[in-house]
Amino acid sequence: MLMALLVLLRSIGLICRGHRAVALENLALRQQLAALTRMIKRPELRTRDRLFWILLSKAWPKWRTALIIVQPDTVVRWHRQWLRRQWTLRSRRSRPGRPNTDVAVRTLVGTMAAANPLWGAPRIHGELCKLGIAVSERTVSRLLRRPRRPPSQTWRTFLTNHAATLMSIDFFTVSTLTGRVLFVFVVLAHHRRRIVHFNITEHPTATWAAQQIIEACPDDTPPRWLLRDRDAIYGEAFRRRVAGMGIGEVISSPASPWQNPYVERLIGSLRRRVFGPRDRDQRNALRHSSRRFFDADASRSTHSP
Repeated sequence: MLMALLVLLRSIGLICRGHRAVALENLALRQQLAALTRMIKRPELRTRDRLFWILLSKAWPKWRTALIIVQPDTVVRWHRQWLRRQWTLRSRRSRPGRPNTDVAVRTLVGTMAAANPLWGAPRIHGELCKLGIAVSERTVSRLLRRPRRPPSQTWRTFLTNHAATLMSIDFFTVSTLTGRVLFVFVVLAHHRRRIVHFNITEHPTATWAAQQIIEACPDDTPPRWLLRDRDAIYGEAFRRRVAGMGIGEVISSPASPWQNPYVERLIGSLRRRVFGPRDRDQRNALRHSSRRFFDADASRSTHSP
């Protein structure tokens, strides 16, 4: 409304100065432009229209005053997009990617590798250089066929295959009502998930842990494999004692309790069902509760199929 009032005042001024025809023509053009604006909300511009305004913005400093159909920022964006496309076309390769190795070179590398199985990529690369063939050692190593290794068994398969000769050990802590921290050591046989041995101490050492393995395997019946984590308590004295008993150590990966699943499940059962608040006052109570749980568990394991 304010714009229409300003146009009307300008037209009256022109008429009063003797420019009646120009004023009326201006009003007619403005009325038609307003009608077209109501009919077409957004005009469709072609590439040549954008190029015209880009060139005009470089040649005329006051080009913003004559721009009506779009915003000045739009013309600036057109110019940036045009520059981006031009530099993309200039930097584009005629053929993208690494050039393919000649078929004759690939065939020659395969023939040399088959005739000389002990030759590696450095030797074959040197022979190719002697023949005047320009190819990098890295390319030769990619062209060589690597022998397929037989697939290794999964961790679950290992546990299943060696269940009869495998034992797991682990520590876990129990806090008493007086604030003391007790360390519980458990030894579990995988064959029937039987708890072979357990003990409780306040100050575990490598020598103490090694003695627990001796007590868990009396009468010269040690297992073939001993599964454990990477706790620092299993020091040199422990490893030397286990190796002297003819037991092979299987060490789980860092932060991977799922690789020692049976003893971890046993520890969870002990925490939930044995070490309740009423039993956390002294070591003898813990030992007595643990013994009752282990006896009941042994009875269930004996009659389980």
